[in-house]
Amino acid sequence: MTDDAYLVLLDGTAANLGVPPSAVGELACMDTPAVQAWLGAQGITAASPRLRLLPPEETSAVPEEAERLPVPLSDDELSRVRNGSAPQDIARLEQELLAYRSCADGRDALLTRALASGVPAHRIAELTGEDLTAVKAAGSR
Repeated sequence: MTDDAYLVLLDGTAANLGVPPSAVGELACMDTPAVQAWLGAQGITAASPRLRLLPPEETSAVPEEAERLPVPLSDDELSRVRNGSAPQDIARLEQELLAYRSCADGRDALLTRALASGVPAHRIAELTGEDLTAVKAAGSR
């Protein structure tokens, strides 16, 4: 397995690998001279139906004869590629997990702010589903 994502030209049955770059939104790598030169050398555009973007864990499935180019992706871009290439039911679950993570970010600051504003610890625990002990501990930090 490699740590690089890849742009790949696929034909036939392998065309279901990865995701079309256009399906995951703006990608900084698509505007780089290296990618533009590679697309030009292949005689295609970024909108080609043969062009796929694969996350690192899928690159071992690429046929050996396929043209490929490693591309740098930010964490957000890689997350979108993984989500776009996952089966739909898995993609929905991944979206829920991301939503959960964004709700959990800043948890301690929110608990502290609520306590400082005068919301009783038992009410915060009730509203958040957090353990009362954890809520009280957040106030003592």
